[in-house]
Amino acid sequence: MRVRLVVTFVVVALISAVTATALAYRDARTAVLQRTQNAAVNDLRERVGVVAADVDLPPDERTLARFASKVSEGIGARIVVARYQDLSATSDTLAETEGRITAELRAAVRAGSGARFQRVEWRGEPYLVVGLPVTYADGDRRTSGLEVFAITALRAERDDTAALLDSVRAGIVPVVVLAAVLALLAAGTVLRPVRKLGRATRELATGDLGSRVAVRGHDELADLARTFNETADALQASDAELRAQEAKARRFVADVSHELRTPLAAMTMVATVLEEDADQLPPDAARAARTVGAETARLSRLVDDLMEISRFDAKAVRLNASATDLADTVRASLALRGWTDRVTAELREGVRAVVDRRRVDVIVANLVGNALRHGAPPVTVTLAVDDGGERGDGGDGGEWVVLEVADHGPGLAPEARERVFDRFYKADAARTRSTDTDSGDRADSGDSGGQGSGLGMAIALENARLHGGTIEVGQQPLGGAVFTLRLPLRTGEEDE
Repeated sequence: MRVRLVVTFVVVALISAVTATALAYRDARTAVLQRTQNAAVNDLRERVGVVAADVDLPPDERTLARFASKVSEGIGARIVVARYQDLSATSDTLAETEGRITAELRAAVRAGSGARFQRVEWRGEPYLVVGLPVTYADGDRRTSGLEVFAITALRAERDDTAALLDSVRAGIVPVVVLAAVLALLAAGTVLRPVRKLGRATRELATGDLGSRVAVRGHDELADLARTFNETADALQASDAELRAQEAKARRFVADVSHELRTPLAAMTMVATVLEEDADQLPPDAARAARTVGAETARLSRLVDDLMEISRFDAKAVRLNASATDLADTVRASLALRGWTDRVTAELREGVRAVVDRRRVDVIVANLVGNALRHGAPPVTVTLAVDDGGERGDGGDGGEWVVLEVADHGPGLAPEARERVFDRFYKADAARTRSTDTDSGDRADSGDSGGQGSGLGMAIALENARLHGGTIEVGQQPLGGAVFTLRLPLRTGEEDE
C-alpha cells in the first residue's frame, strides 16, 4: 500500500506539473508571438505610410529599390521586399527571399486591403513575414499595385520561449521529489495504525487474546481500532467462559470417574463371585450373573478411559520411558489378552526404543482389539523400521518405528476415517461384528462384543502423540482397515 500511495502521489504531481508546463508554454509562446506580430504589422504600416507618399507610380526598378531601403531603415533594418507587377526590389540585395515569401501570402496581399502575416520555417529558422498592399491617399482606398513585404527573424522569440520551457521543465523534478516525500509522510501517517492493527490481529490469531490497539483520533481508522478492541474483548470474554466451562466439565468427569471407582470395585468383586458360581445357578440366574459381570467389566473400562482422558486434558500425563524391546512388548500385550492365536505377528527383532512400555501396551491393545472386534481375520501386526520414507527391514539407524495393525474386514468409509480418532465417536452400530454384519465402531479397546465407549482410539492417539508420534488410518487395496503407529526411534544414548 505504501508503494501504491507513493506512486499515486508522484503520478498526480507529474501530470499536474506537465499540464501546467504545457499551458504556461502555450500561453507564453502565444503572447510573445502576438506581441511581435502586432509590433511588426504596426511598424510596417506606419513606415509605408510615410515613405509611400514620395513614390511616383508607376515606379521603375531603381525607385522600388530606394523605396524598399527607406522602409527597411525605418523598421529596424528588417529585410523589405517591394513588388509592383513584374518588378521586384529588395532592401538587401544579397538576401534570398523567394523561399520565405510564399505564394499563398502574395495572393492574400494582392487580394486584400489590409496587412497579412505568416510564420514560416526556412533553413531551420523561424521567420515572420508581413505583407501590406499600398493604397492611394486622400480617401481613395483602391490598391495602387505596390506591395511591401517585411521579413522579421523570430530567433529571439524562439529562444525566449525555449528558455521558459527549460525553466518550467527543471522545476518538475523538485515538484516530483516533494510529492514523493509528502506521499511517504502521508503513507506513514495512514499505514502506521494499519500496521499496528495487523500486528494485533496476528497476535490475536496466535492465541494472545489480550492483544489491543491504541485508539487515537476520531477518523475511520480510529473507528476500526475501536471495533477491533471491542471484538477482542468479546472474544476474550467468550474464551474465558468456554475455558471455565471446559474446566468444570473436565473436573466433573474426573470427580465422577473417581467416585465411581469405589462402588465399581465392590460391584466387580460381587460380579466375579457370581460368575464363578454361575454354573451352580439356574439357567436364567446364571445368564443374569454373566451379564452383570460383563457389563460391570465394561463399565469399569469406561471409567478407566474417562480417568485417562481427564488426565490428558489436565496435562497431568507423564512418560515413564526407558529403553524397551518393542517386539517383546507387542508379544507380551497379545499374550496378556489371549490374542496370540488370533493374530499373525510379524515382528522385527532387536528394535529397541525409549518408550513408556505401559502406554505402548495401551496403544497395541486398542488397535488390535479394535481390529478383532470389527474387522475380519486374519488380523496382522507388523513391526518394522522406517529408514527415511519406505517402510521395510532397514538398519537400526532408521528414524521411525512403524507398527501396522491390519485386518481383512470391510474397512472404513471415508467419513469414518476422518473421525475415527474423535472422542466418543462411534460409526454405524450395524457394522459391529457381534451382530454378524459387515460394519462397526472401530474406536474402542478390548475384545468384548457390542459397542465400546468410543474413547479407545482417542486414548491411543494421545499416547502416540505423547511419545512424539502419530497414528494414521488407511485402507488396504483388497479391503480391510490398516492402522499405522509411527514412533520416533530413540535409543537410550539419544535420550540421555
